[in-house]
Amino acid sequence: MERNSTAIVTGVSRGLGRAIAEALTAEGWTVVGDGRTLTGEPKHGLVPVPGDVTDSWHRALLVETALETGRLDLLVNNAGILGPSPQPALADYPLDALRDVLEVNLVAPLALTQLALPALREHGGAVVNVSSDAAVAAYPGWGGYGAAKAAVEQFSNVLAAEEPKVRVWWADPGDLRTQMHAEAFPGEDISDRPLPETVTPALLELLRRRPESGRVRL
Repeated sequence: MERNSTAIVTGVSRGLGRAIAEALTAEGWTVVGDGRTLTGEPKHGLVPVPGDVTDSWHRALLVETALETGRLDLLVNNAGILGPSPQPALADYPLDALRDVLEVNLVAPLALTQLALPALREHGGAVVNVSSDAAVAAYPGWGGYGAAKAAVEQFSNVLAAEEPKVRVWWADPGDLRTQMHAEAFPGEDISDRPLPETVTPALLELLRRRPESGRVRL
């Protein structure tokens, strides 16, 4: 990894996205990070680009900023939403809410990946799509979010087959102590879950080893 290597990481305002951004900048990466509530001036290797990843102009700005900043070597599609809280059964799932979940968790990451691919191909870069065990296991109440993440895993799988010059990993970080998981279990104590920072060493090791594309557990 060269000092001018740049990563785009979405959803760095809090939780896992913030932890990933901090871990990468500590390793010498420049991180172009986005978030709907993101504020502040560039510092410690982080170039903040506030905005919503579902907006096409914002996605274009993320890639443009990354290319102006350095060599785009990594895209981490981390931004996501849970959907309704408490989470409803599929029999009662509001379809408008499901469309929002799919737009944020599936459509936006694919759209951003499409924009980033030319630069990633050029330098043999990588895409990390943050997934969930809800993508592969049947948890009552997780149908909307789980269906979106299952689709993310399959688009990652196909992308890996179509893009031999790019590493594609779909990464399951497990159940972490984040605001999203607090929303998933309203009223429950989730203090026993590990903090997001506990999984970033596994991500850094993934970037160092560069194994074949595939599903990984952080």
